[in-house]
Amino acid sequence: MSETTTGAEVAAPHRYTAALAADIEARWQDVWDAEGTYEAPNPDGELGGDPEVVARPRKFIMDMFPYPSGAGLHVGHPLGYIATDVTARYHRMTGHNVLHTLGFDAFGLPAEQYAVQTGTHPRVSTEANMENMKAQLRRLGLGHDKRRSFATIDPEYYKWTQWIFLQIFNSWFDPEAKKARPIAELVEQFARGERTTPDGRPWDALSAVERDAVLGEYRLAYASEAPVNWCPGLGTVLANEEVTADGRSERGNFPVFKSKLRQWNMRITAYGDRLLDDLDALDWPEAIKLQQRNWIGRSEGAHVDFAIDGRPDAKATVFTTRHDTLFGATYLVLAPEHPLVTGDGAGPIVPAAWPEGTPEGWTGGRATPAEAVAAYRKEAAAKSDVERQADAKEKTGVFTGAYAVNPVSGEKLPVFVADYVLMGYGTGAIMAVPAHDSRDFAFARAFGLPMRCVVQPSDDRGIDPSVWADSFDSYEAEIINSAGPEVSLDGLVVPEAKTRMAAWLTEKGIGEGTVNFRLRDWLFSRQRYWGEPFPIVYDEDGVAHALPESMLPLELPEVEDYAPRTFDADDADTEPETPLSRNEDWVNVELDLGDGVKSYRRETNTMPNWAGSCWYELRYLDPHNDERLVSAEAERYWMGPREDKPHGGVDLYVGGAEHAVLHLLYARFWSKVLFDLGHISSAEPFHKLFNQGMIQAYVYRDARGIAVPAAEVEERDGAFYYNGEKVSRLLGKMGKSLKNAVTPDEICSEYGADTLRLYEMAMGPLDVSRPWDTRAVVGQYRLLQRLWRNVVDENTGEVTVVDAEPDAATLRILHKTIDGVGQDMANLRFNTAIAKVTELNNHVTKLAEVPRAVAERLVLLVAPLAPHVAEELWHRLGHSESVVHRDFPVADPAHLVDEAVVCVVQIKGKVKARLEVPPSISDEELEKVALADPAVVAALGGAGIRKVIVRAPKLVNIVPA
Repeated sequence: MSETTTGAEVAAPHRYTAALAADIEARWQDVWDAEGTYEAPNPDGELGGDPEVVARPRKFIMDMFPYPSGAGLHVGHPLGYIATDVTARYHRMTGHNVLHTLGFDAFGLPAEQYAVQTGTHPRVSTEANMENMKAQLRRLGLGHDKRRSFATIDPEYYKWTQWIFLQIFNSWFDPEAKKARPIAELVEQFARGERTTPDGRPWDALSAVERDAVLGEYRLAYASEAPVNWCPGLGTVLANEEVTADGRSERGNFPVFKSKLRQWNMRITAYGDRLLDDLDALDWPEAIKLQQRNWIGRSEGAHVDFAIDGRPDAKATVFTTRHDTLFGATYLVLAPEHPLVTGDGAGPIVPAAWPEGTPEGWTGGRATPAEAVAAYRKEAAAKSDVERQADAKEKTGVFTGAYAVNPVSGEKLPVFVADYVLMGYGTGAIMAVPAHDSRDFAFARAFGLPMRCVVQPSDDRGIDPSVWADSFDSYEAEIINSAGPEVSLDGLVVPEAKTRMAAWLTEKGIGEGTVNFRLRDWLFSRQRYWGEPFPIVYDEDGVAHALPESMLPLELPEVEDYAPRTFDADDADTEPETPLSRNEDWVNVELDLGDGVKSYRRETNTMPNWAGSCWYELRYLDPHNDERLVSAEAERYWMGPREDKPHGGVDLYVGGAEHAVLHLLYARFWSKVLFDLGHISSAEPFHKLFNQGMIQAYVYRDARGIAVPAAEVEERDGAFYYNGEKVSRLLGKMGKSLKNAVTPDEICSEYGADTLRLYEMAMGPLDVSRPWDTRAVVGQYRLLQRLWRNVVDENTGEVTVVDAEPDAATLRILHKTIDGVGQDMANLRFNTAIAKVTELNNHVTKLAEVPRAVAERLVLLVAPLAPHVAEELWHRLGHSESVVHRDFPVADPAHLVDEAVVCVVQIKGKVKARLEVPPSISDEELEKVALADPAVVAALGGAGIRKVIVRAPKLVNIVPA
């Protein structure tokens, strides 16, 4: 017999038990659904409602999108959902119109992989998973407006995801206006001659293919041949963020290679400055802001052109933040994917044979430069960007056989290929100044390359880098050895030298000062089935055309095989083949796009799983609007800018910190484009962000390192055993694969949902990870049992409160609790709120009779945390209106002041008396009272007093003469 069904409970027919909790919870959940208790009215449209409610202050409270996993929820998942629910309930009770709902981010690889394994359509398994999760979440009593829920896989939802993509596709970023503008305006500029084409020909003289290529250089969504992370084992390309530090896929742990493929990209880099600047006005954790700033990685520097010796058609453009050290450059390094290496554009600069005198250590042991470069590129393709940038002891690279010309000195510099240079940062080419950069220094030492000191060292190392142990760098030192025939920097400090060099480069037309970002354009293509189809078709010339809005949504077709073609995981020389490309009837279509019926071919990639979560906050506002993305009035009402949130956005967004530079950055970019184009009034999607911690659990492993069922582990004398064998224990994540998951269903069955809610909120500060302990849940269960007994007779079921006035002590603790809990609720300090409620509840338990005024306020305090039992007790106390919409109690200031405080009186540092005094007593009054106290007089024994130190109202320290 479990602890919740003891003989004592059976003997008390109206005691609060798990069975009674289950009955109360199910009954009130049905009532809330039937009465639309949590429906939040809009100021307009289908979801409009009571004008009085609409006129209230509003709060838009959101959770991060859940993915409907087949495993369902474990007790770690609802932590954030319960927290936002408590917050939403509190704000409803403080007079707000609260929007709180939840949908599902349902596209993605897990469902597709399950479909590949079982043949089940991803929609079937995904919808089954959603129904299971909805049931689990409903059991927790979450107060969601269910009219506003949706899934990203609903065609009526992804119609607007596709529509947003087309807005981005049909836009360009105007650097002068610093905002997105319609591509049609750019076309007009070209047509009027206000903007010149790349080769100077009139716009009308360009072919459709040529115009498409020109516009592709401007569009915010564009297709291009670009280096990508190709994962043959998954048959798809991956974003940088989906590749682990050791160069493998985050999902499946397959090798990932660098390859060049035609893919869709989002020009998020155009928004680098705004993404950085607007962080300042957001109420986000500083750690998350820092991660975004580092990921965006803004740096000021200069572009410098290095001519390739003997190749008048080729040049290497480098980005450097230290153009003041240009005289110290002794070689160039290109990324393995650089066009001058691969042969794109002007063709490879790699000569047919090694130049005379090439050191053997530069050749990679190959007979020709082409062989050496090809072998090195293949080796580099098997490394992740993280591996390539790691400070490895051994620097690798190979000479291309080509030389570049230093523009300030005319010196010929050997050009190397090395994997520590990335095509994704800057230009994919660097000028190496080994005397003043540690990585260049290590590379120069490894390959016997020269070094030249051009920044005066501040120590006693001298100016001969050949004897240095490492490079030297400083932004405050003086420039030396930097005088050429046309420009000299000698004697200038670094900032002055930078300014002069940037001006000279600009004057000569071989460079200019510029800003660079670490942030790369967002790779937006996936070679999968289970994702949003692109609303793009290609004509016979390969020109991309946007589908008109009338043709949206473009729905996913049925396919026989859901799997992209996969390859030998180690075979980098392969290319994607998507599931959609195998459905020829869908791919090849006849369409009239405004100039007659023509043949087109659809895009066969799908959008990444991030697409649907980039804008879902907007659809919550107006989920059934068939005419617009969102009504302007609803968007302004819920998310528009206010004095306390100048960029607008959701009032509170709660989720894990793991989304700092993916979802959050992408969503910010989409919001800014939609804002620029006039579709929304909020330039930021989420004004306040709160990252909840993680509920952890102990993982037990046997001697093989295999996880064993945590529930079956026994503890004996401080050690742990499974089936008689000793096992190790380590605190970690909770999950099915670790065999330590506890489902919320188990806890709800054993104790009730309100107990689970209280326990998760009481475990510790919301933003801190904490270990799960099922044995500790009973503490919150007993709190609810005591609360129930304070109102209901366990034997008769009758309400036992009386209409008497509370005594003074009860009023003080009641109003102090109201004041403290209100502050805690407003600041998401639910653990301390529960502690205060527990203290009040314990005090009430000791009263001979419970005053109604106290009981009702106690129930209202508990209502956001344990809504089912609060609703039940509220109605048993004689109220017909739901507790959900009752006012949260307000503390009376008169009862917040203590009647007396204890003052300690010390003589020579030893306590001689304790006095009860008013908290408002002055220093002078307190000194008189202390000196007159009989115990103090006796302790002084007639001795004189040299000094009295008073700290009213709590301390008097007497120093005898």
